[in-house]
Amino acid sequence: MNKEEKLPIVAICYDFDKTLSPDDMQAQGYIQNVNMNVKEFWQKSNSLAHENGMDTNLAYMYTMMQEARGNLILNRKALSEYGSKVELFPGVKDWFKRISDYGRKVGVVVEHYIISSGLKEMIEGTEMAKNGDFKQIYASSFYYNERGEAVWPAQAVNYTNKTQFLFRIQKGTFDVNDGKVNDYFSPEEIRIPFNHMIYVGDSDTDVPCMKLVKEKGGYSVGVYNSSSPSPKEKVYKMINDDRIDYFASADYRENQELDILIKNIIDCISMSNKLRLKHFRDVAETRQYTSQTITKKVANVSELNKSKSNITEYAEANPPFNAVDFAKAIRQATMIANKMAQPIWLQEYNRRLEALARFFNPNHNV
Repeated sequence: MNKEEKLPIVAICYDFDKTLSPDDMQAQGYIQNVNMNVKEFWQKSNSLAHENGMDTNLAYMYTMMQEARGNLILNRKALSEYGSKVELFPGVKDWFKRISDYGRKVGVVVEHYIISSGLKEMIEGTEMAKNGDFKQIYASSFYYNERGEAVWPAQAVNYTNKTQFLFRIQKGTFDVNDGKVNDYFSPEEIRIPFNHMIYVGDSDTDVPCMKLVKEKGGYSVGVYNSSSPSPKEKVYKMINDDRIDYFASADYRENQELDILIKNIIDCISMSNKLRLKHFRDVAETRQYTSQTITKKVANVSELNKSKSNITEYAEANPPFNAVDFAKAIRQATMIANKMAQPIWLQEYNRRLEALARFFNPNHNV
């Protein structure tokens, strides 16, 4: 294991559309190329979902396949090219490396994850994905036939099932088909605890993830497009509904509000981890001392037990002491001494042992 693997990990999870990009990715090339306007496409997709009791993500993917017929070939290459042309908020392109570099400076490893209802193939076409900035991309995706054409949804990620990916990140069960995500993991087996997670999103579709991260001790951040009408309306609502901890403009450039906020959170996680390690070291030292102290006390009890043969003579010579009751009390004290991990038992053990020692020999010091 190298030095970096021993460092605590901070996971920053991002929505994509309107979080990293100002608009829906489908509206930045694909919709125009099938000769539809954006409003028309989403009305058709949403009507399909409403009229058929259909998931809205499955509906837009179906609509994409239907509208592509006769207009373009819907394959990985085409979707990746659309992704390469997606507009990004200021500073996004160099954000991930910059934040990762900052994490290393303060003693943590920062990993970046995408959890999006958008298309994985488009996100994979972005410059950041090609640079390997993302640890994992969890998003909707297509199944392709032998000609490489999209024919069926392979994954559909909606706002409620986004939360499963937080548990995959927590446990390190990254494969979407890994059933171990539902297994119990002891605290020592957890790869990234929730209090080391930051979720960044923009709207109601992110609420389940934001709420989960926040309730589990992590940090939820709402971002807004400062150039849109009533830009803070959604983040105000999310604050009032207790969905997020903080909000900032979706400006990812260095020294802007969001950059400073995320670095402050990383600082907080780093310092909390250092304090937690200090606490564990102090507890370990205390337990070692307690164990040594009790071992010494138990040794004294053992010495008293060795003297059992003399107890009867002592009791007979010093009525009304009862040798049988005294021997029973010693056994009880020894049993209590074995519960040495708990200070309250140590106190009780000391009290009884001192009483027994005085009972057996008023001049005996324990």
